[in-house]
Amino acid sequence: MESKALVFLKSHQSEAPSRFVENAAWRKENASWLRWSRKVALAIIDYMQENGLKRADVAKMLGVSPQYVSKLLSGTENLSFKSIANIEDKLGINCLEAALV
Repeated sequence: MESKALVFLKSHQSEAPSRFVENAAWRKENASWLRWSRKVALAIIDYMQENGLKRADVAKMLGVSPQYVSKLLSGTENLSFKSIANIEDKLGINCLEAALV
């Protein structure tokens, strides 16, 4: 007889195969730029907290959608130097300097 836990797990098992291994390999392969992206995200988050801003406020300041700001804040957006410079200019912060710390 199967335990309640095993019955529960089987009944809630996803039909789609797990992508854990693929996702882990992708994170390992892209670790360098992901580290920079997370640091830029933290610089923006610090700015938001210091100024009491919401995502919509930052989106308006940057001239982008709130969804794009969410992507920036996730720390998984592959940013160009041009994008980082735009963020720095419009928010008046130094993302790359903060990322070096």
